[in-house]
Amino acid sequence: MKSIGFDLGSSSVKAAIIDTETGLLLGTCQYPETEMAIHSPERGFAEQDPALWWENCQKVSHKLLEQTCIDPAEIKSIGIAYQMHGLVCLDKEGNVLRPSIIWCDSRAIEQGEEAFKALGSSYCLSHLLNSPGNFTASKLRWVQENEPDLFAKIKTVFLPGDYLAWCMTAEANTTITGLSEGVFWDFENKKIGDRLLAHWQMPESILPPVTDIFGKQGVLTKEAAQLLRLKEGIPVCYRAGDQPNNALSLGVLEPGDIAATGGTSGVVYAVANTIVPDNDSRVNSFAHVNYTMNDPKIGVLLCINGTGILYSWLKNQWGKGLISYAEMEERANKIPEGSEGLTIIPFGNGAERILKNKQPGASISGLDFNRHTSDHIIRAALEDRPVPDQEEEE
Repeated sequence: MKSIGFDLGSSSVKAAIIDTETGLLLGTCQYPETEMAIHSPERGFAEQDPALWWENCQKVSHKLLEQTCIDPAEIKSIGIAYQMHGLVCLDKEGNVLRPSIIWCDSRAIEQGEEAFKALGSSYCLSHLLNSPGNFTASKLRWVQENEPDLFAKIKTVFLPGDYLAWCMTAEANTTITGLSEGVFWDFENKKIGDRLLAHWQMPESILPPVTDIFGKQGVLTKEAAQLLRLKEGIPVCYRAGDQPNNALSLGVLEPGDIAATGGTSGVVYAVANTIVPDNDSRVNSFAHVNYTMNDPKIGVLLCINGTGILYSWLKNQWGKGLISYAEMEERANKIPEGSEGLTIIPFGNGAERILKNKQPGASISGLDFNRHTSDHIIRAALEDRPVPDQEEEE
């Protein structure tokens, strides 16, 4: 039996087909080849068009089927991974009301801090495991405050993966993992965080029903099947945010397991079986893919937003798109570890949670015009080293 998986990232939509009996990867590709644009109409804003996600999902499906020559009738299930913490707003007819406010958008920090103070750190950290911070719930609050006419039209809000599943199945639902990454889940009471919603005077009905992470979440509609060039009725059987999904793919499932991954951001992700919230919100805790009510596995995530997009920025802005990632790595390999004292700090992609939601911007330090070359810049961007403590150096 074969299964197709779609990964909705902020740079592209990836797809892969595997043989579920052997685990053999039969093909993989992405669309578009160059990174999707992230629109920033104001400083700290980051938006993408959900309709473009769905369009690119269709195109990557076509590309993968053509590449592998696999008969769509052989594909029996669909899985979805997606960029976390985004907000998609739909009206009662199912129309998208505004561009998605995605994970690296910083506009809702004040809304999150207000709720953290009003509800109290003790409640937020024990029940939500996080400050509402800059997560999906706070982004929804920003819409409520700043776009009240639009907010009044909202029937349902989705995370990005929920939206993609809805496009495929016409079934509106979400998962506990998804609710927790949006800071909508009350871990103490094991239900939707109604106290936060009540504080902001939001109806619980604005959130879709909860479905299992693994299991039949809906089936491919006739229309979606035609658009994807797949067979009608294929079940969507899995859905998770990109970081818990990456951990799952690496076998990081049990307490003490740790994964490190890089995409637009850079992430260290560990699994715990106890709730240990961070008072400073430098790391954030969410329900892992194997979370259950009786065995609450928690994913603890440390993220630096700009790790990967820094490399993309160098390629496209400094390199004018005329150099490939492979060539950049070849040039970086010519430079010794440490980039001879040159350091780039990639805090240039929105507010950094590890810095209590500050947005200092990226910086270059230690640049020596007589010694450093463009190859040093590439190496330093790849290394993303913290600035050494001056006292330690001495």
